[in-house]
Amino acid sequence: KTFTITVNPAGQVNQPASQVICNSAQSTAVNFSSLNTGGTTTYAWTNDTPGIGLPAIGSGNIAAFPTINNGSTPVVATITVTPTFTNGAVSCAGASKSFTITVNPSAQVNQPLNQTICNNAQTVAVDFSTNNTGGNTTYSWTNDTPGIGLPASGNGIINPFTAINGGLAPIIATIVVTPTFVNGGTSCTGPTKSFTITVNPSAQVNQPANVVVCNTASSAAITFITTNSGGTTTYTWSNSDPSIGLAAGGSGNLPSFTAFNAGSSPVIATITVTPSFNNQSVTCTGPTKSFTITVNPTAQVNQ
Repeated sequence: KTFTITVNPAGQVNQPASQVICNSAQSTAVNFSSLNTGGTTTYAWTNDTPGIGLPAIGSGNIAAFPTINNGSTPVVATITVTPTFTNGAVSCAGASKSFTITVNPSAQVNQPLNQTICNNAQTVAVDFSTNNTGGNTTYSWTNDTPGIGLPASGNGIINPFTAINGGLAPIIATIVVTPTFVNGGTSCTGPTKSFTITVNPSAQVNQPANVVVCNTASSAAITFITTNSGGTTTYTWSNSDPSIGLAAGGSGNLPSFTAFNAGSSPVIATITVTPSFNNQSVTCTGPTKSFTITVNPTAQVNQ
């Protein structure tokens, strides 16, 4: 009589590849394979971090699934697969193999501060930051108003630059920054953040007309005017010759005053007005304008 003794091999599974995926992205399906032949190999697996969206245990291949990581650092799940070889109703387990599925967080950038600055002034550097760790975050940005002196797009820190506004009203540029988190050779973008850089115009005052007034007469009040808009313009002024009856300096419009000249020839005082434009609590001065107030003496005839 003849009979057989069949010795099955131990179960065997080829090493699965590890994966690095972004939060909310679809994983790659894991199809286990074996070098064994002459029977059937089945696979059972465990996952030590079900929070990534994969159950704690399962059998067979691992289908693609949407990954989860709502934190700020990569989550690494270790999956251990155990092969079992079956032939002749005898099942033989084999050595397990482990691999990882790393789920990167979505990229994140902290909210940059808005800035308001004057024409021809230096901006403050914008150094982007993130709460994410365990990888490297880079930043790209766009600017919808390159006329302020900042390019339409760029990467990384926005260095200080000289702001430009040759107009009469504030210019508001909106900068949109996009963060990208990189870990394990996988790049993951995240929600954008927007902020503004407002460039106020230089303050401006229209040229006041020169004034000629007689001794002891009342001069007319002078109301300063600007073509600027989108903010508030205030004025300070200085007077080169207070002897005419007008103070050496003041703020606001020039008041009416009683002119004085006790001499025998006209007295000419130079008034210099300085405008200041204010918007969003930032005050910007501008070019001065000068005009004169001439006080004629009282007419006189010798006896």
